[in-house]
Amino acid sequence: VLVGLSCTLCLINFIYLLVEGVDVREALSFTIVLLVASIPLAIEIVTTTTLAIGSKSLVKHGAIVARLNAIEDLAQLSILCSDKTGTLTMNKMVIQDYTPTYSEGQTQESILAMAAMAAKWKEPPRDALDTLTLGAVNFDLMEPYQQLDYVPFDPQLKRTEGTVKDLRTGEVFKTSKGAPHIIMKLLPPFDVETRAAVERDVASLGQKGIRSLAVARTKQCHPDEWEMMGLLTFLDPPRPDTKQTIDEARDLGVQVKMITGDHLLIARNTADQLGMGNRIFGADLLPVLDAETKAKPPNLSQDYGDICLAADGFAQVFPEHKYLIVECLREMHYTTGMTGDGVNDAPALKRADVGIAVAGSTD
Repeated sequence: VLVGLSCTLCLINFIYLLVEGVDVREALSFTIVLLVASIPLAIEIVTTTTLAIGSKSLVKHGAIVARLNAIEDLAQLSILCSDKTGTLTMNKMVIQDYTPTYSEGQTQESILAMAAMAAKWKEPPRDALDTLTLGAVNFDLMEPYQQLDYVPFDPQLKRTEGTVKDLRTGEVFKTSKGAPHIIMKLLPPFDVETRAAVERDVASLGQKGIRSLAVARTKQCHPDEWEMMGLLTFLDPPRPDTKQTIDEARDLGVQVKMITGDHLLIARNTADQLGMGNRIFGADLLPVLDAETKAKPPNLSQDYGDICLAADGFAQVFPEHKYLIVECLREMHYTTGMTGDGVNDAPALKRADVGIAVAGSTD
């Protein structure tokens, strides 16, 4: 009886508002609010219906909603953490002519060949870096070689590795490509001069916004000892709509933070282009999971909350860092979103209040 009475009174109110000249949409909105207030049981039905309508509207803009409640969480978003490569940038690498070399007789062509040996060169490219390498290599140089083993890219390892046999001489050696600071760890401790030269070149390139891919191989006489071959340089420009999206998010009161595995100088250059601020820090300031239990630090938000909140972004991070940044912000009661495109973003995407996978991301 009470439900019927409430519905009748709300209908009368709706008709009255229309007679008084109130806009239909405004009158309907007011009547729905009144109906929900008078029948609390209807709140769940109305909320679900409203979110479903919102989901339908988002589809028109190319967004697919996997969980209806995410729309409500998105409306309350305080901080959005974003991966860089493939999310803020186009993930379409353009190789540059400049190729620093650290071994006598090496050229861009030979370094591209060794980089291709650290990929499945007879198969379709697996990621953007393989696309860059295999799209530029001279495959005639690959004919005398046979791949014996291959270690694919891993978010923790941050490099790929191939074991190759030279069919002309029978020599077996390894090649690897990856982030310069990762590949440098393969070099013997006494190779200080090469390390310094690589760091100098990476820093110089980073200030210009040019990324670099390091390539190394094992020595012929010492198969367990690595030597640096050179750096492949390339550009990965921001998406054309990224800056506008960040500005609009800030206008809505949402902080946007960049979290990337790239070099610190590259991250700062990208942040400068997008107007994201200059407080970009390295991963050395961030916590890590317990090595044995994989548990987060006991006082995560107390010890690291200030730096996570103050920073505009972090560089040279691993997947666990992304996860812990999101967890730290959530512990501080900020509604936190995470957006990315790679498997290394998955732990943070899952932990965030709102996980947003961009178009073209991995399954």
